[in-house]
Amino acid sequence: MFSSLRKLFASEPDPREARRPMWDAVVATARAPHWYADGTVPDTLDGRFDMISLVLALVLHRIDEDPDQGLAGVQLTELFVNDMDGQMRQIGFGDMVVGKQVGRMMSALGGRLGAYRAADGSADLREALIRNLWRGNAPAEAGLAHVLAEVAALRRRLAATPVPDLIVADRLDGPRA
Repeated sequence: MFSSLRKLFASEPDPREARRPMWDAVVATARAPHWYADGTVPDTLDGRFDMISLVLALVLHRIDEDPDQGLAGVQLTELFVNDMDGQMRQIGFGDMVVGKQVGRMMSALGGRLGAYRAADGSADLREALIRNLWRGNAPAEAGLAHVLAEVAALRRRLAATPVPDLIVADRLDGPRA
């Protein structure tokens, strides 16, 4: 009888936590100093959100290539939402504002998922990066060139990683990750 009660009231581990190492790798990759120093992405709350959204979009694109791993993409996205919610609360946003802001962030991520499907080196990708990372104000050519090259390199690293390995990874390998 007590074992039945224990089962009834026991909390199950959150299955999303299996994706925590990958989420941490996304954030670490997005926070790498080269994006901000060499790539001239603004090191602001918006700039950091934009970089996390970029790296997450590239990872989610890779996960989408393996239909058997769809749940992992959902779980990773849920960790994104939870983290953004927590960050906003830490900054001091109230309950009434957090929900709206998280909704806007999800909408922004959705838009970026579409925009960042553009091919490496394409005018479409270039325009999407300028629009999202620099809020429409084109950076110096060297900064944009750096970001374009690093996005292409990250895509190559992701493509070289089997999705079942990627979804449990704790880092995105490469010289800059």
